[in-house]
Amino acid sequence: MAAKKKPVTGGVDTHKDFHHAAAVDQAGRLLGDQQFAADAAGYRLLLAWLGTFGPVVKVGVEGTGSYGAGLARYLAEQHIEVVEVDRPDRKTRRRKGKSDPIDAIAAAQATVSGRASGAPKARTGPVEAIRAMQVARRGAVKARTAALNQLDGLIISAPEQLRAQLRKLSGAKLLAACMNLPVDEKHLSHPVHATSTALRALAARIHNLTAEIDQVDKCLRPVVAKAAPRVSALFGVGPEVASRLLATAGDNPDRLRSEAALAHLCGVAPLPVSSGRKDRHRLNRGGDRSANCALYTVVLSRLRHDPRTRAYMDRRTKDGLSKKEIIRCLKRYVVREVHTALLADFAVLNA
Repeated sequence: MAAKKKPVTGGVDTHKDFHHAAAVDQAGRLLGDQQFAADAAGYRLLLAWLGTFGPVVKVGVEGTGSYGAGLARYLAEQHIEVVEVDRPDRKTRRRKGKSDPIDAIAAAQATVSGRASGAPKARTGPVEAIRAMQVARRGAVKARTAALNQLDGLIISAPEQLRAQLRKLSGAKLLAACMNLPVDEKHLSHPVHATSTALRALAARIHNLTAEIDQVDKCLRPVVAKAAPRVSALFGVGPEVASRLLATAGDNPDRLRSEAALAHLCGVAPLPVSSGRKDRHRLNRGGDRSANCALYTVVLSRLRHDPRTRAYMDRRTKDGLSKKEIIRCLKRYVVREVHTALLADFAVLNA
């Protein structure tokens, strides 16, 4: 009678064109490693190869939000537990070196030992659609900001006749004036005509990018409202803020075991730095900075329009806290509301 095969844990170092996989037993001993193509056929071969060593318990994957996203989705479809693995820190790499097999083995051993235990985002529902649209919106906003800065700088240094015409205008009036500037292609070697051409091009770019942002917002609103009505209904949370928070949580916010986990993910959980008789915490500069910015937007809105938040600000100011410290406290309170609303929306979607 053949001996029963023992459980196997996999680890994968992901890349754009290929993935390197390693298999270890439950004691962390290496069973083998091999490279596979980063496509649908490669995913099937990778899982089949792991299965030759025994029943696959779980697989640790680096970069589940980038190069490993496709593999993580395939493994989840095959009902294999996927664990998100961070790349080894610099100290470990200095000691053990860096190669694809080394990273794959480290991922497998971190998974089997429990050092890596985070569940990756599902990326199979409406939140993934929201994240994709957010990528387009964020790029357009960044490009528009750059164009606005270029327009402003060009006006400041423009020849006097243009500068005098445009310096007192702002907003839509400034864009309209720049878009209506005459262009004389026969005299582009003259600074006045060249600057007019450049200003007109920048104004047209800003106009087109604004239209692009408006179109993405129009598409986002109904998707966000349907996916997370409770999050969207929170005070100070509009469609843009809600979409950022949803993209951070993913399609499976139940992977965030507590509000503290969401706070750490958003970078609003203070980190302990106590030593000896000193008991203190420092600012957390990690986490998803886009979600952190979204929480900051909510706090600013509440400080302007919510009497309870303003009363909290006054009370804590009398306690000796600075405005920055109070805003950090308020962001932590907002996370508590967001976590409760996220779980409620998730429960409704999966009912």
